[in-house]
Amino acid sequence: MIQDNNNTHTTLKQQFSVPFEYPLHYTRGSLAPENLRLANLIVNHADHPVILPVLDDGLLKGQPRLPEQLKHYAAAHSLNLLPPLIATGGEACKQNTELLERIYDAVVEHRIDRHAYILVAGGGAVIDAVGYAAATAHRGIRLIRMPSTVLAQNDAAVGVKNAINYAERKNFLGTFVPPYAVISDFDWLDSLEARDKRAGIAEAIKVALIKSPEFFQWLYEQRQALARFEHRAVETMIIEGARWHLDHIAHQGDPFEMGSARPLDFGHWSAHKLEALSQHSLRHGEAVAIGIAMDSIYSHKAGRLSDAALAQILTLLTDLGFSLHHPALDRLNVHQALDEFREHLGGRLCITLLNGLGDAEEVTSIDADLMDASKQSLSQLPGAA
Repeated sequence: MIQDNNNTHTTLKQQFSVPFEYPLHYTRGSLAPENLRLANLIVNHADHPVILPVLDDGLLKGQPRLPEQLKHYAAAHSLNLLPPLIATGGEACKQNTELLERIYDAVVEHRIDRHAYILVAGGGAVIDAVGYAAATAHRGIRLIRMPSTVLAQNDAAVGVKNAINYAERKNFLGTFVPPYAVISDFDWLDSLEARDKRAGIAEAIKVALIKSPEFFQWLYEQRQALARFEHRAVETMIIEGARWHLDHIAHQGDPFEMGSARPLDFGHWSAHKLEALSQHSLRHGEAVAIGIAMDSIYSHKAGRLSDAALAQILTLLTDLGFSLHHPALDRLNVHQALDEFREHLGGRLCITLLNGLGDAEEVTSIDADLMDASKQSLSQLPGAA
């Protein structure tokens, strides 16, 4: 306590730290009765704690027996499983509060408390929205994430962010709350469309470019195997991508993004805008690939990135099958988008640029005309429509 001499003002200072820890399991056959990773998580003071499943309808298209498998797994391990809620997959589930309200209603109806669990199985958008509901109901219900896409398994589901969109602003409403646990089932990836498998690789490229030249070189050398979605290459990419995302969150001093620097959003300032301009016909990972290419070209034009490094980045993206030009780019107003991103960050612009492969730097000013020229360069790449 600090008190001044005339006793008219008193200041109390509060300071404490809270450790966060959660496991990330990578497995196959996650709902086979002999796989104990999920069952071993459901232990606490409550007798037969309630589990509310929320399932992505996109996941169910590829895994139609999932509700039945989940029911049998719960019976095999005497888990108190409620009937699942089915969520509309993709960005649509984040566009309004309909899914949140259904979850809140289920929490009230089934008397779900803070010792219970919400289990979400699906892609990154559904995980984002369900995570926001879980974090805000009762000020926090334990969340088990079971990501079902490449992007979710190596990025969206591994961190501490949860959000929905509002007023045409992506992730405008959200929280920073870690999950209780994450279980990624590689079997679920086999039923994905090639487009969705490819989209998830963009986030691994992003984290490699800002964190690890060795990981980037591995991605570059394995680009043909990744383009064919070979199991070993994809699984290694997912685990290493997740590892580097976790490393940054844990060791870079700002896990809840209290400051302006957001290096894990390299390539994202334009990607989020492109998703909206495309009316979400662009997958998030596809937009991120375009954003990575544009910010890499800008880094090159600004004299930061070598010819050879830029060539490797663009070759990796195109050899994986990404299209680096989209009609939404023609509608992207670079000056306006940068202003909106500055506002989103709290008034001070902070964008990550590259000085080399695995060598990133946050800058507080961008030459909007040069960035616009970088955007125009995308239409001149081989294969651009």
